[in-house]
Amino acid sequence: MIVIGIDPHMKTHTAVAIEAATGVVLEEVTVTTDEAGHDRLLSWARKLSSDRYFAVEDCRHVSGRLERHLLPRGETVVRVPPKMMAGARASARTYGKSDPIDAACVARAALREPSLPHATLTGPEHDVRLLVDHRDDLVEERQRIQKRLRWNCHDLEVGLELPPRVLDRYVWLDRLQAVLHSLPESMRRRIALEQVDRCRDLTRSIRDLEREIRDRMRVLAPELMEIAGCSALSAAHLVGQTAGASRFRSDAAFAMHVGTAPLPVSSGKSDRHRLNRTGNRSLNSTIHMIAVTQARMHPPAIEFMERKRGEGMSKREALRCLKRHISRTLYKTMLRDEHAHAATVVQADFTGGIVAVAV
Repeated sequence: MIVIGIDPHMKTHTAVAIEAATGVVLEEVTVTTDEAGHDRLLSWARKLSSDRYFAVEDCRHVSGRLERHLLPRGETVVRVPPKMMAGARASARTYGKSDPIDAACVARAALREPSLPHATLTGPEHDVRLLVDHRDDLVEERQRIQKRLRWNCHDLEVGLELPPRVLDRYVWLDRLQAVLHSLPESMRRRIALEQVDRCRDLTRSIRDLEREIRDRMRVLAPELMEIAGCSALSAAHLVGQTAGASRFRSDAAFAMHVGTAPLPVSSGKSDRHRLNRTGNRSLNSTIHMIAVTQARMHPPAIEFMERKRGEGMSKREALRCLKRHISRTLYKTMLRDEHAHAATVVQADFTGGIVAVAV
């Protein structure tokens, strides 16, 4: 068997083939990132061995096209986190940095970690992630404009007290606009009025996106939204960032991916665990918000926290245990939602007389 490590870039992909049994570098090639380059890469790999798989550095903004070319043609692709590749390069005997060195390190990292997630073709969860990311970008842009607007209002001595977090409400934007129109004309007043209009437009776009996300999540993950503290946006973050719970072999693997599984730090007679600061921090943040909400208002979670506090844990340690418990529940729930959605799609295809395609 050979492993083909790939260091992806915007214009070129560099591939290095390594013998799995010995770790010896067999060949290397650099191809362009268009259709012709992908075909050349695949032909080159097929000539080397029929027993092969591809290991791609997980940079989906530059490797997505390559994955979409390889997967429909029956190739196996695993994704290697950039941090893992960098660690393999730091521990290698070859010094320096180049595309072939990076590609070889990607392949060796894949050999060292056989449980890396396999790449799959994008499904509806990818569309959800794009919508959520776009919504988050618009929220950040609105926050930036709101800060500038507050400074302009301060300099203009606007006679209107603006409470915190009100510049995304139409009623307050209308009040501020009326006050600004009553002021003498100036460049700062003109800019402030344009910023008010921009805040209103962004708020409208954000709310439209939130409604669309909510509608999609009612179809994709209805059971996930029934979990206490899990709003439609939280569910969308979970589904979009997880990219399919079925790609994890167990809830323990999912917990390690999201950073809620405590890390063992045992030595000798000492047997203890510490906080896990690795994993997907965006998912970890979403689970943390769900845990904080449940610990405040969900009776089973409150009882769980009290039981852990009674065992001698601090509030922070008990919350970590609750997050681990919630990650297990989220994993099982997302699995059920995925299976239910796949069954619905297959049933719809069957009813419509179309050949069912695996999702």
